[in-house]
Amino acid sequence: MTTLNLPTYADVELAAGRIAGAAHRTPVLTSRTVNAEFGAEVFFKCENLQRMGAFKFRGAYNALSRFTPEQRRFGVVAYSSGNHAQAIALSAQLLGMPATIIMPQDAPAAKIAATRGYGGNVVLYDRYTEDREQIGRDLAEKHGLTLIPPYDHPDVIAGQGTAAKELFEETGPLDAFFVCLGGGGLLAGSALATRALSPLCALYGVEPEAGNDGQQSLRSGAIVHIETPQTIADGAQTQHLGQHTFPIIQRDVDDILTVSDQQLVDCLRFFAERMKIVVEPTGCLGFAAARQRKDALRGKRVGVLISGGNIDLTRLGSFLTA
Repeated sequence: MTTLNLPTYADVELAAGRIAGAAHRTPVLTSRTVNAEFGAEVFFKCENLQRMGAFKFRGAYNALSRFTPEQRRFGVVAYSSGNHAQAIALSAQLLGMPATIIMPQDAPAAKIAATRGYGGNVVLYDRYTEDREQIGRDLAEKHGLTLIPPYDHPDVIAGQGTAAKELFEETGPLDAFFVCLGGGGLLAGSALATRALSPLCALYGVEPEAGNDGQQSLRSGAIVHIETPQTIADGAQTQHLGQHTFPIIQRDVDDILTVSDQQLVDCLRFFAERMKIVVEPTGCLGFAAARQRKDALRGKRVGVLISGGNIDLTRLGSFLTA
């Protein structure tokens, strides 16, 4: 049996040093309206304001910065619905290496265009009939590329954990923390930072109702695979947690919650109308779950991680006017 090299908080600290000067230290925002609604102090870590518009830049840059000269010469291959794609393409551009990105053909047009704009060679596939992981492995073997998956990699997890590290450094310990969950890279990294910096904090992962593989996995004690979920949260249309992310989540996360697409739309509208920020549906997962549990959060200090803000403006407009 293969022994996994699971990252630790020490790896998060090292990642923070590597990405310093490349990644933005994103703001932590508050809203008097939200605080009044909750009867609590709520802190939003705004990774929608990160470079390329999502937390994914942290993990991508950390992973690629550790490449050997030979790996850099041949380049990187990655698969992603959009945010990891952009993060890898931009990181590769900054570090001077080629990048091949496998993206679903129905990914948001803005994400495909941005990935190409960052210099990525985009290969499209059908997410409902083709296996992106197999496509990635085949390209890596054929062309000598190094495959960096969107979440199931120690360096990616450590890099994603730097967002939570920054949040706790700014706010101090929290009572509850809500983090978006797709494949688990952000949640696993956040768990490492949470247990180190705010060990008594209740940590929740949040998935769309249609794609609750993480919730099922936590309940059953083993990774559960599902069909590609139909949800507006395209960044959480994953089919399973990772071999590296699941053990950390199983050990350090208190629970995994789910929310409906309508709840995501309501939160997206709130962010746009009241806080004047653009958040993609996946980025609304944490806030939607916190709202769902606001009565239990009264009088507490609450963190919400907004994962990204990459959404087509026409699609955003359709949500806002629905």
